[in-house]
Amino acid sequence: MIKPELPKNEKQRLQALKNYDILDTGPEYDLDNITELTASICDVPIAIITLLDSERNFFKSRIGIDFNESPRELSFCGHAIIQDNPIFIIEDATKDERFYDNPIITENNVKFYAGVPLINPDGYALGTLCVYDSVPRQLNNTQQNALIILAKQVINVMELRLKNKISNEAFTDLKERHKTLKSFANKVSHDLKSPLANITSLSQLFKEELKENYPNIDLEYLNLIEESADTLRAYVDGILKHYKSEALLKKDRNKTKLEDVYKSIKTILSLNETNFKLLKKVTLKNVNTYVLEQILLNLVDNGFKYNFSESPIVTIDYDENETHHIFYVTDNGKGIDETKQDALFDIFKTAHETDKHGKKGTGIGLFTVKSLLKKLKGTITINSKLNEGTTFKFTILK
Repeated sequence: MIKPELPKNEKQRLQALKNYDILDTGPEYDLDNITELTASICDVPIAIITLLDSERNFFKSRIGIDFNESPRELSFCGHAIIQDNPIFIIEDATKDERFYDNPIITENNVKFYAGVPLINPDGYALGTLCVYDSVPRQLNNTQQNALIILAKQVINVMELRLKNKISNEAFTDLKERHKTLKSFANKVSHDLKSPLANITSLSQLFKEELKENYPNIDLEYLNLIEESADTLRAYVDGILKHYKSEALLKKDRNKTKLEDVYKSIKTILSLNETNFKLLKKVTLKNVNTYVLEQILLNLVDNGFKYNFSESPIVTIDYDENETHHIFYVTDNGKGIDETKQDALFDIFKTAHETDKHGKKGTGIGLFTVKSLLKKLKGTITINSKLNEGTTFKFTILK
């Protein structure tokens, strides 16, 4: 018997095999199907998907034997992975000096072997797809080609398995990072709100006291402090609303009247039917009412905050197609510059320097709207012309 030599790239080959995390794992349906098909096509009693570890052959899938590993030094497969041919065939092992006194032959009555190396995309031979028989024999060309093709399918399954493993690990890590970031953002935001409120209130008290004692004093710097605190507080509120909106996605879908959502927004923003109109009263089926209200509230609020018209008007309209609910929020404001429209839904991007109250926007609201719609299998677009107004059109999957 001649022991198989080690491949020249043995260290790298073993590392590549370990990366698949497949050694000592249980049966898998896709691989077992390939093994069964191999045995049937080659008309043999034994078919194995074997992976060559440092000291052993691990049988990931097997037909015709009741053990799942054997010593590597006795293996036919150890010889198969170091030769250059696409298939390694021993028609009668009893007449081959490498195998004639091999315990596999003497103890298991094996005479015929054929194996195809399992070569991964990086060129490493991880093991073989092989067949055995108890009598000397040959494989015809069809059987040999089938064995070669099926070996490639084994690698395809292993590659898909590896990619799924990597994806699952990345997804788990991303979920953990998101959870940590959400916790951090909530804590920091809450912890910042109190001192920011103190800064604003103390600044106002200081201004009142100074005005009382020094009527002509310039309060520019105190005004800047107060404005800066207000701006920062708006960012903090925006971050909190963004993360709270994520929780709304977990709410159940139900049937709701669009008029009820309209009335709720009208109450929250203290609007009236003169400047805030619902153009179509419909009953919506299979919608997340809480998310819909959050989206419309944000768009309507923006429609008024950045509307410099003497008589600002915002309307909500509705349409539908076979797959989606379609909503329109239109205002008669000054419109949005076309050069700023593409970036409008990016976080911290705004279309205007300040709103009609002189306050700078955070750019978090529309980013949150787009994020929510994406998770609802919907879209949002903008149609705006300077001095003519703006319409936001968004869809939600039914």
